Amino acid sequence: MGKTFTHQVVVITGAGGGIGRALALALSGRGARLALLDRDLDGLAGTIDALPAAAREDAGTWACDVTVAQQCDDVIAGVIARFGGIDILINNAGISQHSLTSDTSLDVLRRVMNVNFYGSVHCTLAALPSIRARRGMIAVMSSVAGFAPLVGRSAYAASKHALHGWFDTLRSELRGTGTGVMLVCPSFVRTDIDRHALSGDGGQALKDKPLVGDLAAPEAIAEAICDGLARRERQLVPTKMAWSALWLNRIAPSLYERVMLKKQGAAYIKKSG
Repeated sequence: MGKTFTHQVVVITGAGGGIGRALALALSGRGARLALLDRDLDGLAGTIDALPAAAREDAGTWACDVTVAQQCDDVIAGVIARFGGIDILINNAGISQHSLTSDTSLDVLRRVMNVNFYGSVHCTLAALPSIRARRGMIAVMSSVAGFAPLVGRSAYAASKHALHGWFDTLRSELRGTGTGVMLVCPSFVRTDIDRHALSGDGGQALKDKPLVGDLAAPEAIAEAICDGLARRERQLVPTKMAWSALWLNRIAPSLYERVMLKKQGAAYIKKSG
């Protein structure tokens, strides 16, 4: 186990499962006090049940739709009232989409942007004064799709690219304040985000993941995030596949595109004829 976060108040959005639940377990083991947010109350209950007894008694849960700015303001105010302040915010809530750009409605694009981009913005703006006062950290769950194209995920990639623009700028503006911003860019992780992905018309995509390579375990990503927070990283690329995509896209973008289409495109391009 790496550095502890004893007595530090950590807010995790999307804490009802996947990486969010893994983060709650990892951080509870490092002494953090947990404020867990999700729309899924059953999922939050499952996360609480999975915690050690001492962490379970101290943790707080809040129902929160991150797409609603006022709700985020109210929930963050409730967290501060309960714990006295916030040291770390982890913007983890997210949604994906499986469809070619030409088959994706504007409504789906807006829905994905509202969760992945505006949801992170809403929570960050609400928590920023407290985090800044405590010289804390903001972590944002991005993706390989935040710095490289990904076929069949244009809305998802757009939302993740937007996170980089907004949070990289925020980090620059916070320079000298002692407040850190870390973007987390894993490759594919063994969670339900793709099983719950939207289709191009807004339904549920309901397809097997057209992925390549091994899926990272959420527990491994959570531990990497904890270590990255302790080091106050600017950008965390926690998997070999993500590192390969980062550098190949940076050095030889045309080659990256060919490789990505070969490995990821069959489920989409072939269907389109």
